[in-house]
Amino acid sequence: MKIYFHYSVEGFSNGYLVGNEKTREAVMIDPGLMNQELLSHIEKNKYHLTSVLITHNHESHHSGLETLLRVFNPKVYAADAELKGIKTMILQGDGTFLAAGFPIRYFATPGHSPDSLMYQIKNVIFPGDALSAGRLGTTNNIYGRRNLVAHLRNKLLTQNDDIIVMPGHGPPSTIGAERLFNYELMQNEPDSTESVRHVVVGSSINPSY
Repeated sequence: MKIYFHYSVEGFSNGYLVGNEKTREAVMIDPGLMNQELLSHIEKNKYHLTSVLITHNHESHHSGLETLLRVFNPKVYAADAELKGIKTMILQGDGTFLAAGFPIRYFATPGHSPDSLMYQIKNVIFPGDALSAGRLGTTNNIYGRRNLVAHLRNKLLTQNDDIIVMPGHGPPSTIGAERLFNYELMQNEPDSTESVRHVVVGSSINPSY
């Protein structure tokens, strides 16, 4: 297995081309903005692009999808039934499917977005925006945060420390590093009603501004 990093200036997002050296097939995770470098990786290695895996439906992570489909003819996997008018192979919950000769595990990790998926190929996990090195993905409220933390603890932290994490933004990490240094993931979540009480009690009726 070879992994090629694809950086998209649109949204400063990461995509990954994963090539199978035995079958000469490849999958693309979050194509982002299509460019010559990505095409070059596919063509120079003589890969047959069989599949595109979308971690979540945010434009910066799949803006190049239409161009990619005009050049190649891959299946598109996502939690949503349709992306940019393109029908997908729908993935719900957790499971496994075969693509480019790889058994690919997928895990639902809602929180950053309702449709977030995390993919695992061999010893590498691609969490999209659910997690970056040392940080949780952004959420809209404490309930989304608690949901995301619960999913990551149950599906990410239960795996070996040497598993590599390649996120949708920023540098790579490992599960061991996240266990040691990701305070947001490891801290005890406060009770939501207690959090609301603290906000109310600590609020000033007449703000100073």
